[in-house]
Amino acid sequence: MRPTLLGVLTALVATLLAAPAATAASPRVESRVGSRGVVFDVENTNATSVLCAPDNRSYHLRGRLVGPAQDLDGIGGALRVNVLVHDFGTGGWFWNLAGHPAYDYATRLAEHGETSLVLDRLGYGTSRLPDGDATCLGAQADMLHQVVQHLASGQYRFTNPDLGTTPAAAHVVTQGHGVGAAIAQVEAGTFDDVDGLVLMSWTDRGATALATRTAARQSRDCAGTDYAPFAATRADFRSLMFATAPAAVQRAAASRRSEDPCGDVGSLSPFLLASNLAAGKVDAPVLLLYGGQDKLNRASARDAQASSYPTKVTTKIFRGAGSALPLERSADRVRAAVLRWLG
Repeated sequence: MRPTLLGVLTALVATLLAAPAATAASPRVESRVGSRGVVFDVENTNATSVLCAPDNRSYHLRGRLVGPAQDLDGIGGALRVNVLVHDFGTGGWFWNLAGHPAYDYATRLAEHGETSLVLDRLGYGTSRLPDGDATCLGAQADMLHQVVQHLASGQYRFTNPDLGTTPAAAHVVTQGHGVGAAIAQVEAGTFDDVDGLVLMSWTDRGATALATRTAARQSRDCAGTDYAPFAATRADFRSLMFATAPAAVQRAAASRRSEDPCGDVGSLSPFLLASNLAAGKVDAPVLLLYGGQDKLNRASARDAQASSYPTKVTTKIFRGAGSALPLERSADRVRAAVLRWLG
């Protein structure tokens, strides 16, 4: 029997109503998340304008690739990698916080199809440096450049050799927090080899009085030693970094806080100048993210920071949040803003 016009229209409407739900759900179903340890061979050199002298020796930088399993296997098509660059006093754990899945930035991005490199900079975590005076912030930017180049060529390796060949990145976006943002900015302005910059909680000329006092105290602590803490105590760390993060997240972060290589600490002043100059040479689009209650960056400096780039800049402020944006209660909104921008 021939279908009636009403029957045909009813079936068509049902199909149209059902299609969007199926399409929207499919990426989440297919994005099984993987995590693999990786190693990069780098030279602790300084080809930037920062006036500081590293030891020019070879080191291993270690981290983790976190993303959809198919991308880590090299079968997911053209790959974009977000290189996550941590601040003073933290480490790769800042972006990949174990035991607190709602605040695990890299894994949550991976669930939306993004692959990230969670890196321990030289002198932090698994990237060992016996002498903290042997490197400096100019070298940190240079080594970040080397990592970007190795990602593009696939010239790095899994810590487990049985996993096969590491995937090459067709596109690289650097995302940095605090001093890590400045390192990403200097790298981009010097070497012009990334496709975008996400800079969290950073201004070149907007340090608060508290930030200045903290830096001065850390510099004094470096006298006679080669590593010194950014925050003197766990309580100080929590006060500097957080405004709204759950107490359990704050405790987990404070227990993982690290000491900084004193070569990095001692090169902070010339690095600030280089960071300011590098901003004017950045060609990639920039996303600036700030917490409304950031204790380390003056609110009045945000507009000046945005105007320092010659490229397209997007600025987002999260009311009530402190400096540690991926770990504050607004973490889901921070990730959403980054994903929209990446998209």
